[in-house]
Amino acid sequence: MKAAVLFETKKPLEIADVDVAKPLAHEVLIRTQAVGVCRSDLHFVDGAYPHALPAIPGHEAAGIVEAVGSEVRTVKVGDHVVTCLSAFCGHCEFCVTGRMFLCVSTEVRRRQGEAPRLVMANGDPVAQMLNLSAYAEMMLVHEHACVSIDRDMPMDRAALIGCAVTTGAGAVFNTTDVSPGETVCVVGCGGIGLAAVNAAKIAGAGKIIALDPVPEKRAIAEKLGATHTFDALGEHVVAEVVEASNGGVHHAIEAVGRPQSAATTVSVLRRGGTATILGMMPLSEKVGLSAMDLLSGKRLQGGIMGYNRFPVDIPRLVDFYQRGLLDLDTIIAERLPLAEINHAFDELRKGDATRSVIVFDR
Repeated sequence: MKAAVLFETKKPLEIADVDVAKPLAHEVLIRTQAVGVCRSDLHFVDGAYPHALPAIPGHEAAGIVEAVGSEVRTVKVGDHVVTCLSAFCGHCEFCVTGRMFLCVSTEVRRRQGEAPRLVMANGDPVAQMLNLSAYAEMMLVHEHACVSIDRDMPMDRAALIGCAVTTGAGAVFNTTDVSPGETVCVVGCGGIGLAAVNAAKIAGAGKIIALDPVPEKRAIAEKLGATHTFDALGEHVVAEVVEASNGGVHHAIEAVGRPQSAATTVSVLRRGGTATILGMMPLSEKVGLSAMDLLSGKRLQGGIMGYNRFPVDIPRLVDFYQRGLLDLDTIIAERLPLAEINHAFDELRKGDATRSVIVFDR
């Protein structure tokens, strides 16, 4: 199969031939149809987060099941599926207490010393990034890393649900539990931030305030439900949000992964408000609350993958799209072939685009 391989960080990916193994007992072989271009992949490509190389990035994907292992019961050949990096075992402490998104069981992840499942044509092994490696014509994943969806769902939109929408919408529905009428501020209007804006509208939030330095992205946020938008880099942006929300917001969601964005997220809270950090910060950074923030009842939390229960959440998000509640069409900026993956990453580095999607022409 053809795949986009990362051989060295801070260097362009190369399209290469890679052999993929047949599925073992609990594995699923998926013919990739569409993959979103997510900033999380860029962190690995640019070396901000470590990973074994060579590797195939890509984790926000949708495809069609090509083959299944002997013990697979959750999907079957021909199913349309969305993948998710939140693979779960189902019986560890995290899973049985309802926090599947925290599962780190080696049962559902590649282990050191295992025979490689992806191999270059010359025999060199290829590391599987985030247990998915979706920038390839085929994906070989654990059955608990994918879920079947309605076949009428367009694949390019379905791919976005695998990460951006699961994370952004999940931050609203699961992590913060927004109540109707409460105020929400979303910092950053990329794919995750826009999904959070859209979800806040679905949840019945009162004022929905979106912050981004790019005017075009602020306009898209307004289309998706934002009642107010401001320049995230504006000198008085915190004061503007506090004024628009009558004293600060109930929920602030950071969807960029930058220290300045995190600081803004905390600063716009009202007394008793909650800040949720979704973006992947540089590993050396810290985010905190002041003593006065704590005395004001403010809270700070992470929101990894929107605290998802993806076998349940993803089909529901598909249903939201099909019923016209979730607007995924507006989030997609462009559709590109795999050969243009490096162009897609260049656009992501600029920060002007919302979400690019790699599509596989069948």
